[in-house]
Amino acid sequence: TGQGQKGVPDPPLPSLAESVAQWRDEGRVAVWLHVPILQSSLVAVAASQGFAFHHAEQGSSTLTLWLGEGPSRLPGFATHQLGVAGAVLDESTGKVLVVQDRNKTVNAWKFPGGLSNPGEDIGDTAVREVFEETGIKSEFKSILSIRQQHEHPGAFGKSDMYIICRMEPSSFHISFCQHECLRCEWMDLEELARTGNATPITSNVAKLLLYGYREGFDRIDITMREFPAVYTGLFYKLYHRELPESYRNMT
Repeated sequence: TGQGQKGVPDPPLPSLAESVAQWRDEGRVAVWLHVPILQSSLVAVAASQGFAFHHAEQGSSTLTLWLGEGPSRLPGFATHQLGVAGAVLDESTGKVLVVQDRNKTVNAWKFPGGLSNPGEDIGDTAVREVFEETGIKSEFKSILSIRQQHEHPGAFGKSDMYIICRMEPSSFHISFCQHECLRCEWMDLEELARTGNATPITSNVAKLLLYGYREGFDRIDITMREFPAVYTGLFYKLYHRELPESYRNMT
């Protein structure tokens, strides 16, 4: 309690138990409780009232209590991680950029990539990761493939989405990251499609990319267009096979 006007003490704050009882009486269906990290001792108090962890971030944890009837209908926290790789193809030579990870049991060839940051678009992740790992500048062209995997050991047992993008290089001199990569090189695309020294997804996507390189990328590309969202001032990116102009401009 503090001192109110003219030295009169403020009324004591209600206890958490009293607050929960009041919220139930008011017909509220759920409570979100944000606990700063330096007040984490309060988590035990909340747990004694039925609160459970929902998620934690660097500076706080969030707990929930379902007050409504039946099982909780509150949405869960993030259940997937998003990885993005860039298949950088030099169309003038038919060579594609590949790396071997350092500190891996099996040093197989793969496309450079990594986890997407919060608020980062897929293509931007591919551009950033390719540059950070190899020193190659590139431009996003399309999505080639999406892998979905569950109970992923690298995602703390959660689900993993891994997206491989087709990229066009704007530089060609490799300066790879010695901490992350053991090797990095421009490899003939057909060689990558045939080699047994590549990860399975890399081999399969290399064959897909080779097909597009030979027969036309329109056969394999999942392209992107940006549209205004229903929320004012926001936009979203829609990924799909390219539509003919007559369909794109239908009114």
